[in-house]
Amino acid sequence: MKKTQQRKEPGVVRDAIINVLSEADEPLSATEVSSRVADLIGETPESSVRSYLLLNTPGKFRRSGRGLYELPQEDSTLEVHEEAVAYYDEASFPDFSCGKSRMFNADCFDWLDSQPANSFHAIVTDPPYGLREYTPEELGKLRSGHGGVWRLPPSFDGSRRSPLPRFTVLDGRQRDNLYSFFRKWGQAVLPRLVPGANVIMASNPLLSYVVSSALASAGLERRGEIVRLTMTMRGGDRPKNAEQEFDGVSVMPRSMWEPWLVFRKPLEGRVQDNLRKWGTGGFRRIGPDKPFGDVIKSSPTGKNERGLAPHPSLKPQAFLRQIVRASLPLGRGCVLDTFAGSGSTLAAAEAVGYDSVGVERDRTYFELACGSIPKLSRFRVGEERDTTTLPLVF
Repeated sequence: MKKTQQRKEPGVVRDAIINVLSEADEPLSATEVSSRVADLIGETPESSVRSYLLLNTPGKFRRSGRGLYELPQEDSTLEVHEEAVAYYDEASFPDFSCGKSRMFNADCFDWLDSQPANSFHAIVTDPPYGLREYTPEELGKLRSGHGGVWRLPPSFDGSRRSPLPRFTVLDGRQRDNLYSFFRKWGQAVLPRLVPGANVIMASNPLLSYVVSSALASAGLERRGEIVRLTMTMRGGDRPKNAEQEFDGVSVMPRSMWEPWLVFRKPLEGRVQDNLRKWGTGGFRRIGPDKPFGDVIKSSPTGKNERGLAPHPSLKPQAFLRQIVRASLPLGRGCVLDTFAGSGSTLAAAEAVGYDSVGVERDRTYFELACGSIPKLSRFRVGEERDTTTLPLVF
């Protein structure tokens, strides 16, 4: 019979954690802290302890080594931020966790409303570009094979290709809705980010100007774009139903790149001040003599990787791990993905050793993520050139 854990009053878990670390002779892992907290105040969910430690580092706690926590020394330049969460109730326990990643099956707006200020150090996300494609109605059409707003490319050489949303079907009203959605999203995430936090968001050449304008209007600072150089199946087609008559014409250029918008929450003071206080405000360099760049060569997601996470918008780990790693300039903090899909961003964070949190509304994709995060995090990035796919989970 499962033992019921009794909820603690707000502040009890917090005080117990601080007490445990203050009496420890050396840094402790989250599991060790949780065990000693239970000895002090009785059985306590380890997820509650982990959440408190995660979201109060580097404020109340210092991470020493991989996954080890201690109280800052008196001469530390790190400050205590009372805005950070002091207590997590049962509603904040993750629906799924794997290593340093946590997943919630929820609407991101409702979930963000429940999060404390200054909780996350970066966002890396691949949202619904045009909103319509991931509505229940359009997902239903996609999963039944009828497509709707989704373009279902024909098979090639016996292999099924990934579906693509048709953004040219969006009208003015729908583009206005897109602007309103991302402005609302920007306003929702802004207070939950620490100052200087990077926001890196996948977009589309047809709609990136709408999304970028919305995020700037919400109060985020535009910092440029990352160009993902990759061949897609978008564009390059001859006029529909007049292919032979105009065989020398392409309606749109064949897409050879994908824009990823780069924004930042405004700094507190100078970059160096923000780095000292919050650990954010720039990008992690690739090496001492090589800064992170804004053009990244990337192959389409290959068959083997799609077999681990059959999602129509899956981005390759070879690309995601680079931008996730770069998003935390000091290599510490928590990366958030509010449109987690198959969990590929969380898997990338897991692969590079970062804490991460994902939120996914669609139950089918959430369940897919639960299985794919551990698999994708272990995926060995190589020179995979086979861009065909296995059957996708729509």
